[in-house]
Amino acid sequence: MTELRNVEADLGRFRDRVLVATLAVLACLALLTLRLAYLQVVRHEDLLEQAENNRTAIIPVVPNRGVILDREGIVLATNYSAYTLEVTPSKVSNLEQTIDQLAQVLDITARDRRRFRKLMEESRSFESLPLRTRLSDEEVARFAAQRYRFAGVDIKARLFRNYPYGELASHVIGYIGRINTAEKEKLEESDDPANYRGTEYIGKLGIEQSFEAELHGITGVDSVETSAGGRATRKLASQPSTPGNTVQLTIDIKLQQLVEELYGSRRGALVAMDPKTGEILAFVSKPTFDPNLFVEGIDSESWQALNESPDKPLLNRALRGTYPPGSTYKPFMALAALETGARRPEQSIADPGFFMFGGHRFRDDKEGGHGMVNMYQSIVQSCDTYYYVLANDMGVDSIHDQMQRFGFGELTGIDILGEVRGLLPSTDWKRRAYKRADQQKWYAGETISLGIGQGYNNFTMLQMASATATLANNGVKMKPHLVRQVVDVLTRSPRPTAQEAVGQTVAKPENIAVIRDALVGVNIEGTSASSFVGAGYTSAGKTGTAQVFQIKQGEKYVASRIDERLRDHALYMAYAPAEAPRIALAMVVENAGFGSQNAAPIARRVFDYWLMGRYPSLEDIAAVQTAQALAPLGKARTVSDLSWPAGGAAPGQPLSSR
Repeated sequence: MTELRNVEADLGRFRDRVLVATLAVLACLALLTLRLAYLQVVRHEDLLEQAENNRTAIIPVVPNRGVILDREGIVLATNYSAYTLEVTPSKVSNLEQTIDQLAQVLDITARDRRRFRKLMEESRSFESLPLRTRLSDEEVARFAAQRYRFAGVDIKARLFRNYPYGELASHVIGYIGRINTAEKEKLEESDDPANYRGTEYIGKLGIEQSFEAELHGITGVDSVETSAGGRATRKLASQPSTPGNTVQLTIDIKLQQLVEELYGSRRGALVAMDPKTGEILAFVSKPTFDPNLFVEGIDSESWQALNESPDKPLLNRALRGTYPPGSTYKPFMALAALETGARRPEQSIADPGFFMFGGHRFRDDKEGGHGMVNMYQSIVQSCDTYYYVLANDMGVDSIHDQMQRFGFGELTGIDILGEVRGLLPSTDWKRRAYKRADQQKWYAGETISLGIGQGYNNFTMLQMASATATLANNGVKMKPHLVRQVVDVLTRSPRPTAQEAVGQTVAKPENIAVIRDALVGVNIEGTSASSFVGAGYTSAGKTGTAQVFQIKQGEKYVASRIDERLRDHALYMAYAPAEAPRIALAMVVENAGFGSQNAAPIARRVFDYWLMGRYPSLEDIAAVQTAQALAPLGKARTVSDLSWPAGGAAPGQPLSSR
């Protein structure tokens, strides 16, 4: 029997289903409409920005670094543009294999590989690192033809720092290097972290570090449209970068070169300054290093050679090296005696050739002594016994207080980072420096050697030069500085460095006159007279010999029997012209022996260049270097025959022609 369908019921169920489906569709349409309204209206600005960011990219434009000039405008640090072959390690599956394959296309040396490995250790894997720098146009074209083979490898144009005179004045100028992790964190916490976006290098030493804010410049930005693959298609907007400012130094690079040449292979330091202004004219530390090694990232072999050298070429001896001042301390001791009333200029003592204290014989450098010695003679003849007695009479704390006024044991405040204080001893210092009670006690016998610049005394050549300049400037202490002015790159207007006096006159003019008279006598009839024979000006100075190795009591010092690095240091402090000083200096030649033989001749040539415009010939420079090499062994005891040749090179000649 056939069952009849209920058509009405079926239609009702169909209508219900259609209605439900319609309501569902309408609900979905409502949700889509609401979502569309939310995206188009509520989140319009946010999504528009995201879309724009997907379409465009903001690229930082690294500024040109400012140049560094000497006082006459000679360029000491500048920039050049070059192509580099760069690798992003995170995008390369087999790094060593890729480098080997690249070596078949371009010349990649073992040094390039070592430097690249060192950069990898210091950087993150997603950073682009230079494998080869300064590619020629031919090399760029050769790689471009093979580029498809090397994922994560690309050619980039970069600005590189260049130091045209290499090792010359490297401790002053410093160098730049890649920004490390600690420096990145510090920059991110600074007031303007965006200014270093895209920048990979920063000043690491010297003026490059100390004047980083002036030299870096202001980073610009380029807004570019990018393809789906992330490649730039066109530039939309640009805000150019602002180059760094020009930093002009106070040093004379020709004078700097003269001194470095005169030192030759010797270790040491010399600081020359204008006593009236505090401008540093030469700031020498020997040996030096080539800052260009650091620009592209120094390789491990070169770094090891510099870092492990016993000569310590990376040590800025003028700023951070401390030395006992030896007899160059005596003029300041004599002035301290006048200031405190411990001595009068005419007051004399008997010098038998030694001073006995506590059963210990403190010997004078002259066998049999100097006889009756007053203050003038004590400086001119460099009488040790006079200052043994004086130090004992004054006491360590009185000496400390007087010497501190001249800046000994104090920071000078020079405009370069890294200066050390040195050591000016006192009873309070010793209590703080040592832990055991017996070590903290100051013994009277320790005071005696302070009088001749030995004992705990240790100062930098910068401090010695500043103190010498203060004497030359009639007791007015000026703040030493290496930067003469900063020139704004946009306005070209210079911003001079202030000629800042540190304080009031540190000693009475009449007392300073006594010491200055004696210092003139040193160069006329005293220990350095032979070095200034025939000079066309009057100079003042004081030689010094500082003990490095303590010989046993009763034994005689013989340089040839002692290891070269344990021999005495040669020191000298001087200024000229004596009547109205224009230059003052302090210097040390390490382990060279007598200051009169190995330091004063260099000072003579410095003064002749600065005051007379005379630059010595290469033969004359070689003669000074030879005398220095022989003197510690007793083979050369005078350099008075090293006079200026008639054909000496003029200071106006190019550096390369001398």
